[in-house]
Amino acid sequence: MRSSSLETKSPSTPARGGPQSVGRILAILESLADADDGATLSELAAGTGAPKTSLVGLLAGLTAEDCLVRDEAGRYALGPRFLSLAMRATAGRELLTLARPILIDLVAATGESAVLGALAPDADLATYLDKVESDEPIRYAVTVGERRALYCTALGKLLLAHFPAERLDGYLKATPRKRFTATTITRIAELRAELARIRREGLSRTADERVDGASGLAAPIFAGDGTVIAGLLIAGPSERMRANAKDNERHLKKAAAACCRLVGGAPAAPEQGTPRS
Repeated sequence: MRSSSLETKSPSTPARGGPQSVGRILAILESLADADDGATLSELAAGTGAPKTSLVGLLAGLTAEDCLVRDEAGRYALGPRFLSLAMRATAGRELLTLARPILIDLVAATGESAVLGALAPDADLATYLDKVESDEPIRYAVTVGERRALYCTALGKLLLAHFPAERLDGYLKATPRKRFTATTITRIAELRAELARIRREGLSRTADERVDGASGLAAPIFAGDGTVIAGLLIAGPSERMRANAKDNERHLKKAAAACCRLVGGAPAAPEQGTPRS
């Protein structure tokens, strides 16, 4: 079986008020994106064609969620949460296009398969975005688009380690943790300790946790606003990964740093260990 294994070579909920409210929110955001100095309630009503009374509640809600900001003069502008989301989305698209040569170089340097992955947009799962497989007769193989649990994979634990505290708590409470192998971490206390180590060291490791005989090593890719938008993974047979552990870590850190630079981010300092909001 090819999926995530060692291989031998041969609908959203609508906003309250229904679609009209969704359309008005989009119109507000579009109007403010084109307004260098922001806009007042009256200007937004004129620009969107919506009554002021219909916009007041939407503006208040968007401001409360940090999607908009309002100054003392009553002018609205795009807020930090919206700008952060836009930055991360743009960075992610750029990364997928630009990271391919880095994956190729990483495979050449380590002899192992290299994978670019990120959090799935609609679920707490890791998804594989791109890959370059090793030329070794026995190698780790995945399928682009494949999804894997967060708690038991190197890429997944890396992403999970950078969840905000409240989201991490919710994930741990709600997610069943199946024991795939004898070394799969399922206890919450043990998993929390592992995630703390990942944040401290900047690397996520697995050894036979999801698939017997397969090990992985993953490093984060940070966007310019400091959020983790993706991860870089190398994986292969456990015996080979153990033998080359130090070299693999060095090459992976270098490749992840290069990916960070592509999207205007920077690698985390070794002791930087708190979850990012």
